[in-house]
Amino acid sequence: MDALIEILKITLPAGLVLYAMFLVVRSFTNKELKEKYAVIKAQEQERLIENKKESLPIRLQAYERIILLLERISPGNMLRRLNPAEVVVGAFQQVLLLEINNEFNHNLSQQLYMSDEAWNLTRQAVQESILLINNSAASLEEDAPGIELSKKILENAREHDINPTFGALSYIKEEARNLF
Repeated sequence: MDALIEILKITLPAGLVLYAMFLVVRSFTNKELKEKYAVIKAQEQERLIENKKESLPIRLQAYERIILLLERISPGNMLRRLNPAEVVVGAFQQVLLLEINNEFNHNLSQQLYMSDEAWNLTRQAVQESILLINNSAASLEEDAPGIELSKKILENAREHDINPTFGALSYIKEEARNLF
């Protein structure tokens, strides 16, 4: 029994010292990990801020280009820009469709900087513009003067309250404003 008491006299203080050391080391390790995590988080925040600083002008430029695309393919603006003089309906229809497709293809890469919803609305506006042109041309003779197609497009847009680019323009402007 004396041997057991002697062993307890030695091991109990040693165990308490060992346990105290364990608590100190664990506390120190936790403190070090928290500090490293805070540093990593701060660096990550700095990187995000730096990325935003670099990407914001690019994103704004993408929104500007898509707004320009939508303005250029809106029926009123496109018909003012492209002169149908001395061209028949069929040829003018092809010119209009080619103009829309060229504008759209030129700006395809801008979808990278926009939300999916904004890009889908842009594509929808392009398709609605094409549909307006095709439906207007279908009601005319192919060899009629091109000015008749211009009139018919504007008439159909006004009669049926069709503005293919309005919704996309509004959404994209709002999305661009939310970047700030």
